[in-house]
Amino acid sequence: MDALLWQLISGALGGNLAGFLMKAKSLGGLWNTVVGILGGGIGGQLLDALGVLQGAGLAGDIGGSAVGGGLLLFIVGLFKKS
Repeated sequence: MDALLWQLISGALGGNLAGFLMKAKSLGGLWNTVVGILGGGIGGQLLDALGVLQGAGLAGDIGGSAVGGGLLLFIVGLFKKS
């Protein structure tokens, strides 16, 4: 359960960092956080299920989830109307 919590938190941070770095794709603070949480949760669970981060521990969960949050924000941002 702790791993999932860290995945959600790091996903939120990853989504906000991606929104900051890619201003044109940003959805605003609230939605960057929401999309980041979803991406972090999905990405972290997917990487765990695939065994990609086997043995990486908490640092792997945090890193993978942050990347998942940022990646989902980027994908959603592609469909954002400018």
